[in-house]
Amino acid sequence: MSDADFLTDTRRFYDAVAEDYAERFRDPHAERPLDRAVLGAYAELVGGTGQVADLGCGPGRVTAYLAALGLRVYGLDLSESMLAVARRENPGLRFEQGSMLDLDLADGALAGVVSWYSTVHFPEDRLPELFAEFRRVLAPGGHLLLGFPVGDRPRRYEQPFGYDGVVEFQRRRPDRIADLLAAAGLSVRARTVRETEGTEASPQAFLIARRP
Repeated sequence: MSDADFLTDTRRFYDAVAEDYAERFRDPHAERPLDRAVLGAYAELVGGTGQVADLGCGPGRVTAYLAALGLRVYGLDLSESMLAVARRENPGLRFEQGSMLDLDLADGALAGVVSWYSTVHFPEDRLPELFAEFRRVLAPGGHLLLGFPVGDRPRRYEQPFGYDGVVEFQRRRPDRIADLLAAAGLSVRARTVRETEGTEASPQAFLIARRP
């Protein structure tokens, strides 16, 4: 995907593969108790009173899981095809189309922001802008949850899900992401790194940060 127009490239990819992606990752937490524990701890930190946004929600699986834990959560995604799956499978939840880089929200509107693997197509030089937007929409005391694969090089896939093209998924180092969050004014409260499971190619990192 090109750095120059990565949002368009990302939208095009997920519009093309939405149904196949949703079928393959139908129950992503079923055999990952550590992932469920992180989501549960995050839900306890945020509580059920404020609004939470699951940004880059895809087919809405994490949105639905957090809602079941008692959060007032809605999903946002670039891909209308992904959102069609999310709405079909979760008719009681709200899903909106939009970009994480330009959220239609007032300053301090959210108690929580979730970015569960939704930064994997962002070039590194756009992360400061993205994290600044996360901080802007979080209320003081609000929490951010980030999930991402660990590594120094992107993972390259040729024709994933039969898609006619090449897609790269960025891998990051938790310390580097923590530094970028701190520079954006978000204080990291927890870092969890687990080893690979199943077909994963990398360890997985989960960071929880707070807007002071």
